[in-house]
Amino acid sequence: MLATLKQVAELVEVFRTRGVKQAYRKGDFIIRPDETSSGVFYIYSGIVKAYDITKYNEENLLIIHKEDEVFPLIWALTGQERHVTYQALVPTVVWKVSRQTFLEHIEKRPDAMAPLLDMTTEMYRLHSNRILDLEYRTVRERIMSFLLTMAQRFGKETADGVLIETPLRHQDIASSVNASRETTSREIAALERKGLLTNKQSLVVLKDIEAMRQQLE
Repeated sequence: MLATLKQVAELVEVFRTRGVKQAYRKGDFIIRPDETSSGVFYIYSGIVKAYDITKYNEENLLIIHKEDEVFPLIWALTGQERHVTYQALVPTVVWKVSRQTFLEHIEKRPDAMAPLLDMTTEMYRLHSNRILDLEYRTVRERIMSFLLTMAQRFGKETADGVLIETPLRHQDIASSVNASRETTSREIAALERKGLLTNKQSLVVLKDIEAMRQQLE
C-alpha cells in the first residue's frame, strides 16, 4: 500500500462533505448500459458489479468492487467512455461527487493520487490474474483459480470453510474463465462432489483451499 491512512481519510472526506449520498437496493443499476456516468462514486457499504454486454447479448463480468473503492476510475481520471454497466449486488450505499470536484481535489493535493494508485494497482492485479487463469488447460482449473482469487479479495473464515462474501452466478464465473455457463455449472457440481466447495444461492464456500491450490500446481 502506497497511501497513508491520512491520505485515504482525506479522499473519503471529499466524497462525504462535497458529495451526495445515494442508496441502492440489490439489483439496482448505478450506471445503466450505454449511460454516461453522472459522477464519481465511492462505495461506503455494499458490493458493485461492473460488466459489459457482449455481441451475443450476454453479460461479461469485468470486476466486482467492494467497500472503500472508487468507480468508474478510468473515466474519472481520463474522461474516456467505456460503456460499462455498474449494478448493486447487495444493498449498497455510495457517495457521489462530480468529476470536476474529484479532479480539483487531485490537482490541489497531488498526494491524493496515492489511494487511487493503490486502487489502480489492485484492479491491474485482478485483470492480470484473469488473463493468467486462461493459461490453464481445463475449465475446472480456471474455475478453481478464479475462486481462489475471489476468496483472497472477499473471503471470510467460517466453520465450514472460506466464504466468498459476494454473490457469484454461474454466468459470472463462466464469463471470467472463458467457458459456457453449462460447462461451468457442470464443473462446479463436480468440485462440490469432491468436497472442495459448496455453492448455495450464488454464495460459494471453499472447503479445502489448500487442496485446490495443490491441484493447480
